[in-house]
Amino acid sequence: MATLDALAFVLGALTAGGGITGYVRTGSLPSVIAGVTVGALYTIGGARIRSRATYGVEFALLASLVLAGSSIPRAIKSGKPLPAGLSLLATVGLIAFGSAWSGRVR
Repeated sequence: MATLDALAFVLGALTAGGGITGYVRTGSLPSVIAGVTVGALYTIGGARIRSRATYGVEFALLASLVLAGSSIPRAIKSGKPLPAGLSLLATVGLIAFGSAWSGRVR
């Protein structure tokens, strides 16, 4: 099983890479801004988790919430593969980082 920091780095790379790819393919500025921003949140979270700094899990959880909030409604409405894939990534993040966060809060 992947560690939380590794998961955050993978999700960060996938979302940032996807945003950049969306921009290259369609010229969509919102795609690159959203993808790189969410990717940065995941990466910051991963770096903070790795260095045992505060708020690492929270940054990664925030990235998952933002990604879920934007992709899940689009996946339901459109039924297209890209929003569905992003929704899956967001769900993985929500489960992993949400579980880690709730374990710390108790």
